[in-house]
Amino acid sequence: MERPAAPPPTPGVTRGWGERLSAYAYIAPFFVIFAVFGLFPFAFTFYVALFDWNPIGDQVFIGADNFTRMLGDPRFWNAAGNTVSIWALSTVPQLLLALVLAHVLNHARLRFALFFRMSMLVPYITSVAATAIVFAQLFDRDYGLLNWLLGLVGVAPVDFVQSTWGSHVLIATMVTWRWFGYTTLLYLASLQAVPRAVYEAAAIDGAGAWQQFRHITVPSLRPVIIFTVVTSTIGGLQIFTEPLLIATGAPLTCGAVRQCQTLTLFLYEQGFGEFAFGYGSAIGVALFVMIVVIAAINYLLSARIRADR
Repeated sequence: MERPAAPPPTPGVTRGWGERLSAYAYIAPFFVIFAVFGLFPFAFTFYVALFDWNPIGDQVFIGADNFTRMLGDPRFWNAAGNTVSIWALSTVPQLLLALVLAHVLNHARLRFALFFRMSMLVPYITSVAATAIVFAQLFDRDYGLLNWLLGLVGVAPVDFVQSTWGSHVLIATMVTWRWFGYTTLLYLASLQAVPRAVYEAAAIDGAGAWQQFRHITVPSLRPVIIFTVVTSTIGGLQIFTEPLLIATGAPLTCGAVRQCQTLTLFLYEQGFGEFAFGYGSAIGVALFVMIVVIAAINYLLSARIRADR
């Protein structure tokens, strides 16, 4: 004889402790891993920044001396300036190019459209080391393709790696090439959610391609644009691998005169090159503050955009 099915739970009846805790047990692994590998190193960085920290010797509490030293260190300001310069040269062209390409792919009737869309991910999945090797050859002073093209119009060869602006342009080009396809697909996915009837109605009312782009495409992409601006900014402030790979002679300083040393490279040089872990931690705290400021600006900007709608 079959047992009758259990009646549904009565509203208001208290659940057992095991049933209550099971939901927390399912999500606990994420929080445990985050606490061990994220929260603890984050808090420990702030702690070490207050010490003259020697990993194999004494740890002397010095308060804010590391921050005072950092603010008076021209190497820090040079690295901060390089970071901002590379970020500006890479983020702005990348986002503009992705925006235009997404608009074109969303409207143009292309054969093999799916192939073109998927090919946008090729730079993203390419190894950074391979990218650095290829671009270093393209921008080489003596045998690079770019300098050969410049020579055709009478421009003297440019030593991109050894010059400040040249190295910034080289790194920014690498970053733009690697990330513009990923950003394009984000914009394209958002654009495909916009009904075609909106563009058709605008065309019937006499709106041209530029007017449709300005008044329909860009407003529809506002939330995604804010997201990509913030993520690109955070990634730009933390850029490390590209400048490390192009300066083969002095990778940690990115050249003899630190022409392309970023904040993360300067942090690594001080922490693991000179074993000044307290000073390196202070640089990490400064980088964290910069990222928080950018996030705050994004929050205010997004709140304003939502209020204007």
